[in-house]
Amino acid sequence: MSQEQHHIQKIQRGVERKGRTLVASHLTKTYRGRRVVNGVSFFVNSGEAVGILGPNGAGKTTCFYMVTGLISVDSGSIRIDDFDMTDLPMYRRARLGLGYLPQEVSIFRGLSVENNIKAVLDLVEKNRSIRAQKLDALLEEFKISHLRYLPALSLSGGERRRLEIARSLASSPDFMLLDEPFAGIDPIAIYDIQELVRHIKSRGIGVLITDHNVRETLDLVDRAYILYSGEVLTHGHPTDIVSDADARRFYLGEKFSLS
Repeated sequence: MSQEQHHIQKIQRGVERKGRTLVASHLTKTYRGRRVVNGVSFFVNSGEAVGILGPNGAGKTTCFYMVTGLISVDSGSIRIDDFDMTDLPMYRRARLGLGYLPQEVSIFRGLSVENNIKAVLDLVEKNRSIRAQKLDALLEEFKISHLRYLPALSLSGGERRRLEIARSLASSPDFMLLDEPFAGIDPIAIYDIQELVRHIKSRGIGVLITDHNVRETLDLVDRAYILYSGEVLTHGHPTDIVSDADARRFYLGEKFSLS
């Protein structure tokens, strides 16, 4: 049995589910001779939300996609605890507890709401009765039980996001990677998205977020890393970041506030 298979079996038995840490260490990436990420490190603990923020071209999206597996790493490492997943494809990272919710619509529009979730449960749970219990629990938890038989393409934006998150949690991830969760969202729905992320945290799941909506993200996360020119400019609690002179000078602006 490989180290990866052994690790997956321990996860499936519920071992090592609590107190895990996702760690990106000294990540670098170069495109056409230009280093766009230069030695960036960050971490996410179970049950906390962490933001990766910065101006356009800072390297935040590249860092985020290296963690998801969409972009390869030139040097550095990505680990959950002591397990190195730097060179693993996305589906193997998912088996090890890494969930990913892209910015683009990711539901199966031709399937019903419940069949979207069942499509994942059928892959990860062999017991039929347990699958049915988990399906009902997720539909209830995310307040979409009354929509279960409707085609997913008929959902509103907020309902679709609830379904996407419920489906992502069907595989019982330890960490969720959220790509631009506030993009294209009406102001009235921002609070709903923030509450959904807080709910994910309450499950003990670590959340990594990248988004261009800095105020909405800082209002939500426990910590954040501000990237600038491919490096970490500053990091810490949102209030520390807002008061940081470099963050205000290069990214937030002198008049920025969280209130």
